[in-house]
Amino acid sequence: MAGLRLGPLLRYVDQRGAATVWAEADRPCTVRVRCADGTTGSSRTFQIAGHHYALVPLAGLTPGTATAYEVLLDGRPVWPQPNSRFPPSTITVPADGSALRVTFGSCRRAPEPGGTDALDALAAGLAADPEAERPDVLLLLGDQVYADSVSAETRRWLGARRDLRDAPGAQVADYEEYTRLYYESWLDPEVRWLLSTVPSCHIFDDHDVIDDWNTSAAWLAEMRATPWWQERLISGLMSYWVHQHLGNLSPAELATDPLYAVVRGTPDGTEALRSFAAAADADPAAVRWSYRRDFGRTRLLMVDTRAARVLDEERRAMLDEGEARWLREQLPAPGACDHLLIGSSLPWLLPPLIHDAEGWDAALCAGSRGPRWARFGEKLRRRADLEHWAAFPASFALLTELIVRAGSGPGAPATVAILSGDVHHAYVAEPFWPNSAPQLTARVAQLTCSPVHNSVPAPVRAGFRFGWSRFGRRLGRALARHGRVVRPPLDWRRIAGPWFGNQLMTLTLHGRSARLRLDRARRARGLRIGPVQLKTILDRPLAPDVTPGSIHPLETRH
Repeated sequence: MAGLRLGPLLRYVDQRGAATVWAEADRPCTVRVRCADGTTGSSRTFQIAGHHYALVPLAGLTPGTATAYEVLLDGRPVWPQPNSRFPPSTITVPADGSALRVTFGSCRRAPEPGGTDALDALAAGLAADPEAERPDVLLLLGDQVYADSVSAETRRWLGARRDLRDAPGAQVADYEEYTRLYYESWLDPEVRWLLSTVPSCHIFDDHDVIDDWNTSAAWLAEMRATPWWQERLISGLMSYWVHQHLGNLSPAELATDPLYAVVRGTPDGTEALRSFAAAADADPAAVRWSYRRDFGRTRLLMVDTRAARVLDEERRAMLDEGEARWLREQLPAPGACDHLLIGSSLPWLLPPLIHDAEGWDAALCAGSRGPRWARFGEKLRRRADLEHWAAFPASFALLTELIVRAGSGPGAPATVAILSGDVHHAYVAEPFWPNSAPQLTARVAQLTCSPVHNSVPAPVRAGFRFGWSRFGRRLGRALARHGRVVRPPLDWRRIAGPWFGNQLMTLTLHGRSARLRLDRARRARGLRIGPVQLKTILDRPLAPDVTPGSIHPLETRH
């Protein structure tokens, strides 16, 4: 008798009434999703490394309705679980023209006793109040699992499986150990229910594989020289494809995906998936992890900022040529959408000191001050995690150009928002052009929110605050001059934040209006244990009615 091992996860939902539900069973079986409105779908499990997964497509759901669903394995109901304290899982199909609520964040380590977890708090609030506004989609912008920094419980599990004195030590080494991370994270009761009832879109960041993944060519050469790296990377890409990437695709895309067809068409798809992951390692340009989703008149472009990098110092780029071309081609035509969201795990606009330090370091590594400074720059790049968009100057300029193109002229979206995480704090930043300003008609903003569940040491908090200060800005410019860095034509200001803590941001988009909210996970004052709740820190319009030259409520005059 088959049992439900992980899931269900509600992944894809669109306004035409299509959806997908992901699940893992403990043996081969047929997974069926049955909705209260009579809609059903089923799929036979496929096998990867002894695990059995299914992604069940649904069609014909009614726009503007929410329907409860159950999951059956070989005809036996397994979800909802008996005596569950949570409401039934539902699939909500938005009506045409309705408001779209997009909640996002990144960096969620496995919960430890006594911690505050923003996803747990979100789930608890929604479960307690059926009338509460729930997200229409949850964007998980990287570091969904930490392969290089495991919990104490997982460390003990690893120690029972192998000798932790052997590399990679108390880090995951293979596919089976990756599955442990997903069990630990997604079997958390609150998160399990939340992911079963709120659709989610995912993209990886470095900790999904290893800290500072693909920082530089020298870093990659050192990693490839170790005896454990190839298995770690291949297993990381395999597990990401199974647990996260597949659910990012629409039913139509799944129907034409050649690897998905091969994996489903063989008794054991392990070798086919391993070959795919190995090919992605050998030639990152052969695989595209980025993807596009349209939610009515809102377009989301989720961009891979890790695997698509070009690391040769002479051609260094965040995106290879094919990835950059794809991103350019996905920009909406004039009048095609009201809002453009660009999901990038790494922020486009950083605190100015950090931006300039990364540009300075990139110039040193490229040889602007000679070989001794280049060696220093490489050491600093790794030690200080200097590998965001600013550390790839040509790519920073490209992304800026694409944002300006998308946000200019008649028919431009009302907002162009870059949604990011990674840096373990939250802030809102807005670009401006001191001299020759482009004719932007969209409100452009960098919206950064992390972590969902992690901690930020006090010195790091102080460093981020200093990075936004006037003195920090002057120091950054001094570094840029030393590195002979050509300054970009734009500048930016922080218009809200920074905030520290475990938190989530939500954008509510309706017509051409946009409203931004930041919620932080907290316990009642003075309590170290007990229920965690979300407390709203910020709730303001981002674009109430975008008119060229207007001053918006989040904006500060300079």
